[in-house]
Amino acid sequence: MGSLTPPSRHVVLVVEDEPLLLMMATDLVEEAGFEAVEARSADQAVEILQDRKDIRIVFTDIDMPGSMNGMRLAAMVRDRWPPIEIIIVSGHVKLGKDDMPDRSVFYSKPYDAAKIAAQLHRMVSHL
Repeated sequence: MGSLTPPSRHVVLVVEDEPLLLMMATDLVEEAGFEAVEARSADQAVEILQDRKDIRIVFTDIDMPGSMNGMRLAAMVRDRWPPIEIIIVSGHVKLGKDDMPDRSVFYSKPYDAAKIAAQLHRMVSHL
């Protein structure tokens, strides 16, 4: 018999060390119609990316504890998992196009949830 589960949704890895901001970002991703997977550090995000092959977008903060920040994570994602799209956010740093890996976008915190949701949809529209 066929499964009753709906077709799989696009998966977004949300990387944020602040619990309240992680919860808010996860809610944003899920309300936009995506499946969210949470990581509390870039190191944990790399472990998840190594284990899961279904992640399509990484949504990461820059400032995080551990051996790497969100910028190093974004560079690693672009190098090791080129098809994955990247959204970078920060409340402390402003980035220009030349500061980021190819095919990544930056939003300052506090970000507009509707703009992030629209960006998520744009990123998966070509998949």
